[in-house]
Amino acid sequence: MNPPLDRRSFLGHSLAGLAAASPALSLLGQEAAAKPLRLALVSAASYAPAYGPDPLPRTPGSNHGTAFATTFNGFDEAKAKVFKGTFVRAERRIEGAKVVKIWDPDKATATAIADICGIETVADSPEQCVEGVDAAILIDDGSGAQWKYAEAALRAGVPVFCDKPLAMSAKEAAAIAGIARETGTKFMSASSLRFVPDIVKLREDTATIGPVRLCTVTGPGDLIYYGIHALSMAYAVLGPGVVSAHNTGVEGGHIVRLRHEKDLDIVLLVGARERMRAGFSIQLFGEKGSLRVEPDLKNLYSYLLESFLDFVLNGKESVPVEEEVELIAALEAGQRSLELGREVLLSDLS
Repeated sequence: MNPPLDRRSFLGHSLAGLAAASPALSLLGQEAAAKPLRLALVSAASYAPAYGPDPLPRTPGSNHGTAFATTFNGFDEAKAKVFKGTFVRAERRIEGAKVVKIWDPDKATATAIADICGIETVADSPEQCVEGVDAAILIDDGSGAQWKYAEAALRAGVPVFCDKPLAMSAKEAAAIAGIARETGTKFMSASSLRFVPDIVKLREDTATIGPVRLCTVTGPGDLIYYGIHALSMAYAVLGPGVVSAHNTGVEGGHIVRLRHEKDLDIVLLVGARERMRAGFSIQLFGEKGSLRVEPDLKNLYSYLLESFLDFVLNGKESVPVEEEVELIAALEAGQRSLELGREVLLSDLS
């Protein structure tokens, strides 16, 4: 288990080599290390699965919103116990950053979560929420459209993490990625499963089985909205390069063959909970052997958030936004393949 992330260690590594050449940079590093990174959480207090055919009303609480808030700020247990709604308590803390602003359409619930987690300001709008902060985190709120909150922050030069899924279509994903590249503002979107230690180690171990020719990944839920977790494991290990998708399953029981440019196939199995129970797993078949992992998901959000802070502070881009756009396109192609009954090229998506 990694120790809690300390912002000083980030800044020390990134600025040590420059300090000798620039006393000003050295002073900047000392000043920044003394202050917590100020974070904003957008759409972080309520949830509604609005991406499907039968959208539901928003309900108080948020898995990701409360997990992220407690990762940075901790929480008051007595107040958390009386909170009426979903409240996830993070077990692993990240030091050196603090959530100072929160916004949600349900302001009353946002106010309650702010009180539990010691968040200073409950903003009146998403645009107000990203003002005067060092980075913004757009929370998965069930809409599949949290990317719409990114533009104001990006154009203001505020680094953004957009929770999964980046979007529900390749066109939408490419549009917000384009704004990020146009403005030059740091922008990241990814599934937390990319960063759990088991998946990181699997990527390192892959060389022992030779060139991979087949990869199978499994996971629960909707193909795009939750299938992103399963497919992200494959992308984390094998990298981008999917060119087509052929879905031979049924709605709620997807069997998607993804053809990869590295002369390999990825078989993505995603099942709705009411149809079949599937946990997360990945298996690689290489010329010299095979490897299989069912990742331990404990503290998974903290590893994701550490990667984002590393990007903000050190410029280490672990997931280029273009790669995440491709991943969304692969999932969309899989969905469209089921509807059309044939293979769909990612290049054909509009």
